[in-house]
Amino acid sequence: MASPSHLSPPPVPMELHVTNRQKLLNSLRHHLSHSSRPLHGFVFLQGGEEQTRHDTDHIELFRQESYFAYLFGVAEPGFYGAIDIASGKSILCAPRLPADYAVWLGEIKPLVHFKERYKVDLVYYTDEISKVLQDEYQGSGKPLLFLLYGLNTDSNNFSKPAEFQGMDKFETDLTTLHPILTECRVIKSDLELGLIQFANDISSEAHVEVMRKIRVGMKEYQLESMFLHHTYMYGGCRHCSYTCICATGGNSAVLHYGHAAAPNDRTLDDGDMALLDMGAEYHFYGSDITCSFPVNGKFTSDQSLIYSAVLNAHDAVISAMKPGVTWIDMHKLSEKIVLESLQRGDILVGNVDDMMVERLGAVFMPHGLGHFLGLDTHDPGGYSKGMERPKEPGLKSLRTIRELQEGMVITVEPGCYFIDALLVPAMENSKTARFFNREAIIRFKGFGGIRIESDLHVTANGCRNMTNVPRKIPEIEAVMAGAPWPLDKASVHSQNDEASKF
Repeated sequence: MASPSHLSPPPVPMELHVTNRQKLLNSLRHHLSHSSRPLHGFVFLQGGEEQTRHDTDHIELFRQESYFAYLFGVAEPGFYGAIDIASGKSILCAPRLPADYAVWLGEIKPLVHFKERYKVDLVYYTDEISKVLQDEYQGSGKPLLFLLYGLNTDSNNFSKPAEFQGMDKFETDLTTLHPILTECRVIKSDLELGLIQFANDISSEAHVEVMRKIRVGMKEYQLESMFLHHTYMYGGCRHCSYTCICATGGNSAVLHYGHAAAPNDRTLDDGDMALLDMGAEYHFYGSDITCSFPVNGKFTSDQSLIYSAVLNAHDAVISAMKPGVTWIDMHKLSEKIVLESLQRGDILVGNVDDMMVERLGAVFMPHGLGHFLGLDTHDPGGYSKGMERPKEPGLKSLRTIRELQEGMVITVEPGCYFIDALLVPAMENSKTARFFNREAIIRFKGFGGIRIESDLHVTANGCRNMTNVPRKIPEIEAVMAGAPWPLDKASVHSQNDEASKF
């Protein structure tokens, strides 16, 4: 039997993290020089620690803290890392493991193993940090540590600066490193793009597998299971970028469905739309893909209307994307196209420009158009220093308002949802009530929503779509009927023949 995948996990180039360290070093030295500050001290980060489940001894599967992963690529917990600004030397400090580690958890690897694997200059134990940094320091007075401390504008949480015994022997700087390192993460290198592309390739393939195997009567969690199996079995992806959203029927209007209180457990009914938002992670780098399609494999006229509205917005944004374009303009473009489609479908009435003024688009798409993607699903850097988040409905949900730059990776994920909690107030509001065809809105009660999401790499003259799944209605219906993906010529001709009957 032929394998359902033509992919295999690619080797991970540790040169990626060498390049990332050099990129940070160049940026930090440039900043210090322009600030008339001496080029000495250490970038100093603490990696993640293993966590137990509440008060038990069950250890949750560890995943490295993302800034530490960016610079050092270390998979294991309990490490510290430093970069000497004067010499450029990279230093890792590994935990000194007890002897019985070898009994319960495996070989205790020598320090040279980590030096060779992670391509750093020096490796010591964590109980040697203070002495090592003082010995390596080339300046006068107390050595200076640039620690990571700053706001994540998606979570409103602050990164945790490193701590170790003996910190009183050092000067610390809590303000310089975070914005510089965050900006380094915004623009991806070719090696980073290679990992993001593989995460997209295996996730795209898994989405197609789910599309082929979905059946009325299944449970939503079975769709999640198929995706997780495929990406792990054939892609070696032990981690997902985020909790899978496998929403069908009315659940597809719940933007972050799939959490513990809404755990992908509904039974799929004939006539449902499925909204599946799932992305695998490979060597820390993620993907974020959403496919929407009818559970039974055939679009109804109402499903086609809403799906086409969202697809047109998705495609228009991708066509318009290039360096210099602002993300807030792309968001408004997607809103306008969805509103125009709803007006043509007699769901809305009136002037679309007036709808835009009243922010009606936010009623149907309350989330932002997309977000940076990389080591985190919502990669940092969306709001640089001095940028203010918009306050208007919909726009306040934007995770960035920046101009696009070559090398960014950003998701494009327009949607159209029928959410009672938003529709009812809008239909009662004197400024927006006039735009609704109430009979049509009633018809779509319980419809749920549709989202289409792809991952885009901004290039010098436009952008490149890293996601490869069926998007057009004939493509989706063909694949769900058993056609190969990408479609071969025979499948394309067959679908065209079918479409010409209507």
